[in-house]
Amino acid sequence: MQFLKGVWGFLVGVKDALVLVFMLLLFGALWASFSMRAPIANVPDGAALHIEMDGLLVDQASEPTPLALLGGEEVVPEIETLTLVKTIDRAAEDPAISRITLDLDSFLGGGLANLESVGAALDRFKAKKKTVEAWATAYGDDGYYLASHANSIALDPMGAVVLTGPGGSNLYFKDALDKLKVNVEVFRVGTYKSFVEPFTRSEASPEAKAADQQLADDLWASWRSGVQRQRQELDVAALLESWPQRVAGANQSQAELAKGAGLVDEVISRNGWAARLKTQLGEGDDPDRPGDFKRIDFRDYWAARKPANQSGPAVAVVHVAGSIVDGEAPSGAAGGDTISQLIEDALADSDVKALVVRVDSGGGSATASEQIRLAMEEARAKKLPVIASFGPVAASGGYWIGTGADSIFASPATITGSIGVFGVIPTFQGTLQELGISTDGVRTTPFSGQPDIVGGLNEPARALIQSGVEDIYRQFLTRVSTARKMPVADVAPIAEGRVWSGTRAKELKLVDQYGDLQAAVREAGKRAGIKGEPRVKVMSPPQPFLVQLLSGLEGGSAMPKDALARAVMVSRLKAAAQVEAAVSVARGPTVQAHCLTCMGYTIPSREGPAIKSVGEVLRARLLD
Repeated sequence: MQFLKGVWGFLVGVKDALVLVFMLLLFGALWASFSMRAPIANVPDGAALHIEMDGLLVDQASEPTPLALLGGEEVVPEIETLTLVKTIDRAAEDPAISRITLDLDSFLGGGLANLESVGAALDRFKAKKKTVEAWATAYGDDGYYLASHANSIALDPMGAVVLTGPGGSNLYFKDALDKLKVNVEVFRVGTYKSFVEPFTRSEASPEAKAADQQLADDLWASWRSGVQRQRQELDVAALLESWPQRVAGANQSQAELAKGAGLVDEVISRNGWAARLKTQLGEGDDPDRPGDFKRIDFRDYWAARKPANQSGPAVAVVHVAGSIVDGEAPSGAAGGDTISQLIEDALADSDVKALVVRVDSGGGSATASEQIRLAMEEARAKKLPVIASFGPVAASGGYWIGTGADSIFASPATITGSIGVFGVIPTFQGTLQELGISTDGVRTTPFSGQPDIVGGLNEPARALIQSGVEDIYRQFLTRVSTARKMPVADVAPIAEGRVWSGTRAKELKLVDQYGDLQAAVREAGKRAGIKGEPRVKVMSPPQPFLVQLLSGLEGGSAMPKDALARAVMVSRLKAAAQVEAAVSVARGPTVQAHCLTCMGYTIPSREGPAIKSVGEVLRARLLD
């Protein structure tokens, strides 16, 4: 019997070994298959650089899940701003590229600060005596902003230009929570903590609405002035005021009305646009697009023309994008451990002479924000220049991180500030009572079992939590006061959770200079003594093996082509972000770390809700 058991154990071991070998061979074959790089595309002489703005324009693309890569869920495509800007600048100097063709048919938008960076790159391209042509079935605000930088704007005969300006509705849950007998305990400091209002009010407070109105007006003014510089004869504000009368009194299509108003230069179908370009540029030789005009996709062009691996002095760029969370996080989110490790890796690289921390975040964990700030302080202690570059959003925890830099760059359209703290804890004693469920127990201290989400918070727990919120707020004010060299008494009136545009923030001395990421890199290089245009080294977290393995597969979904469908999708993304935040509150005791105002004016990337366990609530330190 013992002998048979030994034989059986041996056979099981052999089976397991064979399975392991098979799996290794399978994954090895898959890895080899997906690692085979497609041949670098040739750049046809006289071709157009074709830029199809598919999906969202972002600072840092979110890392897709394996399920998404396998096509199991909807994926919104993302284009990284820095890569696109570098590609356009490279094409501007390339004699093989004669023009840019900008296809905005599937564009869902992006933060205005990033739109400005791409628009500036298009202007530099035109300064080289080259042309930019744009086409779309329909244009919304963000798409039209980019199109305005083109020499010629074309519109499909069935399309329209739909300009709305920033603003819109937010969701308020108080009445629903009252019906469910859910009690939401709120702890905050500051007049303008608008994130908590959906849980405590049925409408925005007058203070929050006034602040949001000023922010929306500032962003709309930045958008209008950007478009006005490109199309000087166009008065967008007056045009929108008169548009209902124009539509009612005209027997024309929306496309012809747009042309008559000077919004577009040409009404033409996609096939007609392509045929005209083929006449001007010649026919391309791409077998996948027979009969198309001579062009090269911007991704293929970047692969063919991007600089080879270089050495020598460099400026490291670290992205803080998405929700700021404790621990590790993939690209598109900002884990305190992950970001601080990337900064440490940059410090360990002898080529890195300066650091730029690019922030595009509406806030998150105060402990993670402080962890990243301390890593920046360590870089400064080692005599590396550290510049913070604010993207579309750098609010609350994002601004906290900015206090670790020598200098802060922002766009006039950056959404920033929100220097304030709040906590939210829902309790369900009323809901349970409605169901006939009661609670009871024993205590050894006033804090035993607190925060109690089923029996309710007691006064000692409330006082402790409020004290913690106030303590974090005082620390926040101190960080800002020290970094900005302003007395706390001067910081306090511009804090209180108030969100500012970059224009206002510069007036209030919350930022130092206007400029995009490239301007921040140049400043960092200058401070480090690097001559000429600095080499940029982007520090990114490594992708998990399975994501790398599957990244060659096709996934995602087609973007809607008409303006109304795109507007609905954008609205759905924004509403989903707010509902997700609300659901995270309902799941259990949480201290939320989102900027509600930021959700209204930016397109959210894929982010998971910030949820804290019951045991972590009292020590959680999160910012709005």
